[in-house]
Amino acid sequence: MADKKGKGLFMVWVDISAEKEEDFNRWYNQEHIDELLAIPGVLNAARYMAVSGSPRYLACYKLENPEVRDTPEYRVHLDHPTEWSQRVNLQANSTRMVSNEYRQIFPLEVSREVAQSEVAPVLQIGRMSIPPDQEDEFNQFYNTIYAPNYEQVEGCRRFRRYALNQGTGPKYSVVYEFEHENVSQSQEWLAARKKSGGALGDKFPHLKHDEGSPGIYKKIFSL
Repeated sequence: MADKKGKGLFMVWVDISAEKEEDFNRWYNQEHIDELLAIPGVLNAARYMAVSGSPRYLACYKLENPEVRDTPEYRVHLDHPTEWSQRVNLQANSTRMVSNEYRQIFPLEVSREVAQSEVAPVLQIGRMSIPPDQEDEFNQFYNTIYAPNYEQVEGCRRFRRYALNQGTGPKYSVVYEFEHENVSQSQEWLAARKKSGGALGDKFPHLKHDEGSPGIYKKIFSL
């Protein structure tokens, strides 16, 4: 069975104007996802829509590693856009766009179970920054206490943490894989937060979230 997840993640969040939305969605579903999945090292992909948070649309690409986007095969895709890609032109036509490439930092390895797992129905994603002098404490707490407590909640499949490799915005991102969109609104989730000592901002008051983060995203398309 081919791997569907690796150590790299490429995520593109987009807000698009109403008059361009139909063409944007058809382009993604009928051409663009297929085009990227044909590139070696792009293992899987899915599209999501925000239940909460922003931007509204998210395209999530699982990469063997972040360097996939530096390969000659990927460069051909960037340097020779299709006619449809040129018409959609996300950089020009989106009202907000966040395009980030990440490297997995926790856990450091991708288990066989995770590598072969399907894309989750729902993702909860946080994009966060922390002052450099607090990073070690923050990462230790997040990896060993905070996220593992949430991971025990029914409906939460797993979490993975990432550091920004290319792009803009906060250095850190966390991705929780959910079975449904109400996992983090459950009493069990709130109990897990309490077990950790409260919200992250309680322990790290200088923590900052990017605009629209954290967001909950429900899958709307995959191949």
